[in-house]
Amino acid sequence: MEIIDLPNRIVELLEEVDSPERLKRHLQIVYSTASELVKQIRQEWPTIVFNEELILFGAGTHDIGKSEITKELYEKGRKHELKGKYLLQNHGFKKEEARFAFTHGNWQEENLTIEDLIVSLSDKIWKGKRIEELEEKVGKIISDNLNIDYWEVYVKLDKILIKLSNKSDELILWQNQ
Repeated sequence: MEIIDLPNRIVELLEEVDSPERLKRHLQIVYSTASELVKQIRQEWPTIVFNEELILFGAGTHDIGKSEITKELYEKGRKHELKGKYLLQNHGFKKEEARFAFTHGNWQEENLTIEDLIVSLSDKIWKGKRIEELEEKVGKIISDNLNIDYWEVYVKLDKILIKLSNKSDELILWQNQ
């Protein structure tokens, strides 16, 4: 997987909020992972419907709250989620865009969209973290959306995620440079 640059509007926001370099790198990795995941899902299921632009924005900003709650860059914590949502809204981003700052860590909630779940999955899989319940939710949405057997979807999705998680050691090193 290639690490790709964040879009200018995200880079400008990160500069405006004086984001630490580690956070910028993390967001770039998750953005790149989401981009590749979307590409792989579209290749496997070309008729799937989701908003790629929204997914990529969410992936590129999901942890923006850590620019203010910097302690959570190195320690577990959830305060950055609501902080990030409000930070994005206060910088003029729509609720539809800002929601990912909250939903990425709250993927267990009911009624989340495939966009929310792909951002959450991208935030986990880049570092090789597999969460069966999250992966099952994504597989179920694809299966229901396309009226395809769930297990057929799960097997194909699993292969995609194995491939994406194979670069985790390199990505962790790059993030921590």
